[in-house]
Amino acid sequence: MAMAMAAVGLALLFMAPQADATRFIVGGGGVGWTTNVNYTVWAQGKHFYNGDWLFFVYDRNQMNVLEVNKTDYESCNSDHPLHNWTTGAGRDVVPLNVTRHYYFISGKGFCYGGMKLAVRVENPPPPPKAAPLNDKSGSSPSATFYRGQLVLPAAFAIAALWDTFVRIW
Repeated sequence: MAMAMAAVGLALLFMAPQADATRFIVGGGGVGWTTNVNYTVWAQGKHFYNGDWLFFVYDRNQMNVLEVNKTDYESCNSDHPLHNWTTGAGRDVVPLNVTRHYYFISGKGFCYGGMKLAVRVENPPPPPKAAPLNDKSGSSPSATFYRGQLVLPAAFAIAALWDTFVRIW
């Protein structure tokens, strides 16, 4: 029973989809969300994809993170934010889960000191297509057969080791 569970667990591990979401520390690890940083320059060259995260690190006693519309972003108006991401800890995470433009500012006058960030979130690029198999690639039926003879026994050997490990503990 345990060996079957280990085999199923191993199979699920190999079939699990890969999560490619990125967590961006706004401003970089050593700077964070603070004044006198050009966040437009920081965001240049970065691709923000649906599913990524923005991580704002800042002085919670002075600053905040407000999501605003484009007009309020351009004028540094914090009177009517779309969302206040400030949790009070100074470590705020914003999920980028919709493909659109996001605009963030810090209120209390800090926006005028440069604390504003605009990002465009896009869908991730499609995964690369696998090259078609052909006879010239060296992948003959016998090579596929030998690969199958190695992979399946290796998976069972790992499952047997796992079963032994579980029984000992």
